[in-house]
Amino acid sequence: MIDLYYWGTPNGHKITIALEEMGLEYQIFPINILENDQFQPDFLNISPNNKIPAIVDQNGPQQKPISVFESGAILQYLGRKTGLFYPTDEQSRVEVEQWLMWQMGGLGPMLGQNHHFNKFAKEKIPYAIQRYVTETKRLYGVLDKQLVGQNYVAGDYSIADMAIVPWLLRYEWQSIDLDEFPNVKAYIERIQARPAVQKALSIQLA
Repeated sequence: MIDLYYWGTPNGHKITIALEEMGLEYQIFPINILENDQFQPDFLNISPNNKIPAIVDQNGPQQKPISVFESGAILQYLGRKTGLFYPTDEQSRVEVEQWLMWQMGGLGPMLGQNHHFNKFAKEKIPYAIQRYVTETKRLYGVLDKQLVGQNYVAGDYSIADMAIVPWLLRYEWQSIDLDEFPNVKAYIERIQARPAVQKALSIQLA
């Protein structure tokens, strides 16, 4: 059994998608980030950076519990644990990891800032909006180019795709016209058609 500390954000969806795709048994412990649950001492013991998601695998290494925070690290851990969606040969693994890191270091943070300044900031700051919309469009272009001639970012469906797609689902918040990025549009539709993804995305706590 895996305990998932979760809220219905793109980062939270990454892990429900992985758990559903890998067929792992899990239970959700909601962390209401709107009410600052992420700052509670019990949660900070698991996720010291006070961010969701985090997991506790009750059947970790040597059959002992292990906690993991940071969505990318969780995806890698689950991929190693199950042997699914995370290849073992070095060439293929590097391909997956570089696109996972691209999401963690670029796509997620930049789109998150786009969401903040476009949708949530009380004061509309044109410079900030333009900066993050421009960077969002650049990142969509990078992804669109990567998807030419292939269905998934690293060849086969992987944890990298599980990390990327939840952020793309909020394209309307990002001032993105998907018709400008046809490969990304088809990619979203392809992954959303997967039953495990549909089930994972149906878990909405935000």
